[in-house]
This record gives sequence, structure tokens and C-alpha cells, in this order.
Amino acid sequence: MATTPMKMSDLALHAGVSTATVSRVLSGKAGVRQTTRDTVLTAMEELGYSRDKQVTTKTEIVAILVPELSNPSFPAFAEELDTLLFSAGHANIVCAAGSAGTSEVQHLETLQDLNIAGLISVSGTPADTLASNEPYRRLISAGVPSVFINGYDSELDGAFFSCSDHEAVAASVLHLQSLGHTRIGLAVGPERYLPTQRKIAAFLSLGFSREDIASTIYTPEGGQLAAARLVDSGHTAIVCGSDIMALGAIREIRSLGLDVPDDISIVGFDDSPLMAFTDPALTTVRQPVRAMCEAAVTALLAALKGAELDRTELLFHPDLIIRNSTGPVS
Repeated sequence: MATTPMKMSDLALHAGVSTATVSRVLSGKAGVRQTTRDTVLTAMEELGYSRDKQVTTKTEIVAILVPELSNPSFPAFAEELDTLLFSAGHANIVCAAGSAGTSEVQHLETLQDLNIAGLISVSGTPADTLASNEPYRRLISAGVPSVFINGYDSELDGAFFSCSDHEAVAASVLHLQSLGHTRIGLAVGPERYLPTQRKIAAFLSLGFSREDIASTIYTPEGGQLAAARLVDSGHTAIVCGSDIMALGAIREIRSLGLDVPDDISIVGFDDSPLMAFTDPALTTVRQPVRAMCEAAVTALLAALKGAELDRTELLFHPDLIIRNSTGPVS
């Protein structure tokens, strides 16, 4: 009677690990803990599994995971990461997760099955304090080096690179105060997100109160709602948590018969493409996208060669770009 050939999945089941981990061990790739590697090798001996029976090979593809592509700040990160990875000899795939399409969890499960070489996540669930990061833990446990931009979880075994929200808020407020504004409001998204929490903490540390903060959603509509609340309570300037919110705030201010910046000054965050060409051109905080992406790719490439990822979050300095949406208090 013919014997059914042993599959890699059989070996993975016996060793108590994923097939992706088995594949990494068989192909000699870095990123697998020595204890896990020993467990797989022991299982091979017990089952009589030969390395010659390996049927899958490790890809050199790196996955780039972003929340969406409709917000122009995320394609900016994806483009920089793609350029840097490709120049380093790594093909990549961009996975956009959003409420209207494939979820972040679904992407992560698919990526584990694809046996990718590494992962760079931009503003993923580590930025959401109420979300579970278990899918990332499974991917990392399978030996996939993972790097995170604008998302931090001290319990994840990855590298972290973020823009300093404290510096962004401080620079925005200082600029508005130099123009004579004292009634300054903060318009941000839901407080479940780490960047929102950090912006609020920075704003409060500057002497403002909770009444000066409008927490809505990171959309133009959210910006409109926040602006309506803050203008109604007498604020003459608004610091927004994103450029998209800032554009919504400007639309709401104009619908109230007011002018930007003659009546209300607006500051955005991201310096997304085309913000210099809006009406008025948007004063905003520019994230150092290139520098952050270079650091993320450098860390990932080192990890692919066997280096340990430094779990200390590295914060990058933003720049305030002054344009026409801010002016002296009237």
C-alpha cells in the first residue's frame, strides 16, 4: 500500500507551530526563536521528515499595511516605503484595510499564509488602544519581523517609529499665540486612538481645558462638527488632528458666514499632498515621512539579516508649515 507523503502541515501540527514557522526553519531564515527552531527540528527527527521534502520556499516580499488609501497621508507613506524597499531588492505588496473593504485582521491572516519576509504597519491596530493586537502577535511568533509607524504597543516584539504629537501640538499653539490668539481649540478624532490621546495630553499640558477640545472623527464631517462646537463656544483658532479634519473645519466656518483666517485660524496635521493649493493654503504640521520610512526600512532590513529589533519607540520631530489659513486674531 502506498504511503501518503508527509506534509509540512503535519510537521507543524506535531511541533505545535504554524506552517509559516516551519517554512522559515526549513529555509534557514532568521526571525525564529532558537527554542522554536529546536522544537521544529526535534519534530522533524521524530517524524522522519527530510529537508528534501520541503515544497514551499520563502519569498522576499515585504507587506506594507495601511488603514486606507483615500486619506492622502497614507499613500505618501506607502509610496516612500515602496521606493526604499524596492531599491533594497525587496518587492512589496500594499494592503489597505478599511471599514468598506478587507479588514486589518483579514489582511494579517492572509499574509501569514503567504509566508512573507517582513511587515511594515502604518497607523494599524497598535494605534488603537481598544483593539486587539493578537493577529500581529501571531505573525511575529511565526517569525515575521514587524515594524510599526505611528502605532505603539510595548508588548509587541517589533520596532516603533512615530511622529511626536506633543511637538506638533506645541508648535501649532505657539504659532497661534504669536498671532494673538488665546481662545484656541483642539479638534481631534476618537480618544481610543493613541495619537489622539497624545495630542490631548499635550494640549492640556499647555494650560487648556477639556472645554477647549472637540473629539469627533478623522473625516471632513468630523472636522465640520468639531469646528461648529468650538466656534460656537468662542474659539478664534482651531488646531486639527488631520488635514482632512482641517478642510472640513474650513467648510463649516464658511457655512457660518465667517472667513479663514480673518475670523478663525485653522492649523492641520500631516501636510498631505495638495495642502499648499487649497483655498486658503493650509497651515499644517508636516510629518517627516521620508525620515520615518527610512528608519523603518533600515530596521526591517537589519532584522531580515538576523538582528534583534529595538522595541524602544523612536519619536521624530515634525515641522510647522505656515501658509494662509492662520492670521492675527481679529
